[in-house]
Amino acid sequence: EDLARLVGPAHVLTRATALLAYESDGLPGYRRRPSLAVFPGSRAELVAVMKRLATDGTPFVARGAGTGLSGGALADGVVLLGLQRLKRIIEIDPLARTATVEPGVVNATLTKATAAHGLHYAPDPSSQTACTLGGNFAENAGGPHCLKYGVTLNHAVRATVILPDGEEVLLDRGDDPSAAGYDLLGAFVGSEGCFGVVAELTVRLTPDPERIITLLADFSTVRAAADATSAIIAAGIVPAALELMDRSTIEAVEQSIYAAGYPVDCAAVLLIEVDGAAAGLDDDARAVERICRERGARNVRVATDAAERARLWQGRKKAFGAMGRVASHLVVQDAVVPRTRLADLLEAIGEIGARHRLRVCNVFHAGDGNLHPNIPYDGRDPETGKRVHAAMREIMELCIATGGTITGEHGVGLDKLPYMDALFTPESLDAMCSLRDAFDPARRANPGKAVPVRACKEWHGSVRA
Repeated sequence: EDLARLVGPAHVLTRATALLAYESDGLPGYRRRPSLAVFPGSRAELVAVMKRLATDGTPFVARGAGTGLSGGALADGVVLLGLQRLKRIIEIDPLARTATVEPGVVNATLTKATAAHGLHYAPDPSSQTACTLGGNFAENAGGPHCLKYGVTLNHAVRATVILPDGEEVLLDRGDDPSAAGYDLLGAFVGSEGCFGVVAELTVRLTPDPERIITLLADFSTVRAAADATSAIIAAGIVPAALELMDRSTIEAVEQSIYAAGYPVDCAAVLLIEVDGAAAGLDDDARAVERICRERGARNVRVATDAAERARLWQGRKKAFGAMGRVASHLVVQDAVVPRTRLADLLEAIGEIGARHRLRVCNVFHAGDGNLHPNIPYDGRDPETGKRVHAAMREIMELCIATGGTITGEHGVGLDKLPYMDALFTPESLDAMCSLRDAFDPARRANPGKAVPVRACKEWHGSVRA
């Protein structure tokens, strides 16, 4: 009743049927029902809601568009704080090349708004037509072009955040990288909603490149495509993007409404993009083509215009959606491994899938070794579910053993909690908890996420453990 008075009765949901849409995110294998959902429509309302929740110590989970892939924005019996109504672009400053926005602004919407100034927002998750900048901020999201341009953290300038007790705090990195003091903004970006809620953020905009060249190379083996990836980087070329898709992914895309004209008889394709100053860019593109052919590419196709480039990218960006035709459920992982080990790892992942009688679809950021093995499956079959989770555990353990890590851009959330103690020492986990305490000593923000529960005292419903 108090929340309804603050934001209006229409913006507080309590009925089970109304809350159904918020039980899962982009990873449908996890389902958690919030106790209620509240949607503030202004920064003042957001602060008022946060203060009201703090009065009796109510835990909460902030949520944007719900496109996350780690179960990180699921509210298990606690309040879900929806931020999608906060969608104002407050200011675009073309001289400073910055934009100040509310957290509910959709990623692609910002780039559309800045296009007239010859600028764009570089981080481009595959869900960029739906995901929000607040969610990108919480997860330190990347995307295909992060190989050259970096992830969200590299484009964050400042943010006004609301701590769990309702206090407003400005986190500002400033323009001086040598400035004294802790980088609290850097700590907050990627904290997965465990430190508080961002109310307003300023991001750096990137000038549009003079020219873009997009290539599609297809290979007879996945190993050849992986080897070409390492060879391109070793040659000193830094593409804007370097993506790999295997045959299972290509088949799913080409059988969907997102068909991009990928060859369905190959083992893998590389989608490669070089951009920048027009002078010399043709040389880079020719070098990429030569390296691909030397590593066994059957064909190398160059997009002839913007429409063809957009079509090639549509297939890559919508690959996860295309897999919805394959099965009702999908589990996707997000390990990062040494780029030089890609070929061996992809073969091992294929063997794991075959042993567990599962279809594995690989589509990932090959340029920076950020693997995304996907397994489409029928989540209604418990036996299949057991095989899927056993296979994913083997894949993750293999990536860790190869010198990799458990997430590059999707976050830890719920999904990767079981692997945290395999990667970090107890002392490191304790340090993470201590940092969390600096922002949220009562641990009410996104309880039970990112750091294993046994390392941190956590909320369980209304009882502190």
